[in-house]
Amino acid sequence: MASWHSLPLEIAYQVLGWVAFFSWSFSFYPQVILNYRRKSVVGLHFDFLVLNITKHSSYLIYNAALFFSPVIQKQYREKYGHDEMIPVAANDVAFSIHAVLLTSFTLFQVLIYDRGNQKVSKTCTAISAIVWVSVIVCIIIAVPHHSWLWLISVFNTIQVVMTAIKYIPQACMNFGRKSTEGWSIGNILLDLLGGLTNFAQMGVQSVDQSTFVNFYGNIGKTLLSLEVVFFDLLFIIQHYVLYRSKSENTHLEDEERTTVITPLLKPADPPQSSNI
Repeated sequence: MASWHSLPLEIAYQVLGWVAFFSWSFSFYPQVILNYRRKSVVGLHFDFLVLNITKHSSYLIYNAALFFSPVIQKQYREKYGHDEMIPVAANDVAFSIHAVLLTSFTLFQVLIYDRGNQKVSKTCTAISAIVWVSVIVCIIIAVPHHSWLWLISVFNTIQVVMTAIKYIPQACMNFGRKSTEGWSIGNILLDLLGGLTNFAQMGVQSVDQSTFVNFYGNIGKTLLSLEVVFFDLLFIIQHYVLYRSKSENTHLEDEERTTVITPLLKPADPPQSSNI
């Protein structure tokens, strides 16, 4: 089994990993809080949530299985080298658990808050059904041959595909509405920090081990970081560049409306008595 060659790099690996954990974990809360304050989920695309729960569930299965199972770890080393480190860290497992719980809670908010005329699309339902039917087929194939590493790699592939797909409905909705109202930018900023530190963590491990095996040995984590950075930058451009003026104008109009209406609502001063 491989061991760390540099204590400072090992510490950096752990620090970056937990920064990624807290960034990605906290990224769920701005949207949850925004939904709570508005008592509405209008502007949050439901396809994003459904695809997200599929994505995080798949990623949890991959991370937990590779992190905890000696059998799967043995198969990993037989494939990539007996001296290779397992490319899943404790922060990866912790994040996956938290992500499943918070996404489930956000789905619960959809059930209890105003959702307008929004609903899950037939396309999203079809994609989700195809994914889970495929999972069942893969399980049936893997069990007789004990191909556990291959099976969890299927889940890792699913999370990569779902990560790419899940952002598209929200990006299209923002484009169609020419607005990011109802979509928390705080979520995106924290998500971006998590993606960058997650990728940096893998880089630190590569430098210490003088190998890139951890990048292609856990290609799902590599692609996840790249996808997150790409889409988060897209959302940042939508919020701060493309649709910023509309949001500011709406805010100014609200302030002007308040300024005009407030004097009208103010009760008239009582007539003053004159001394004759």
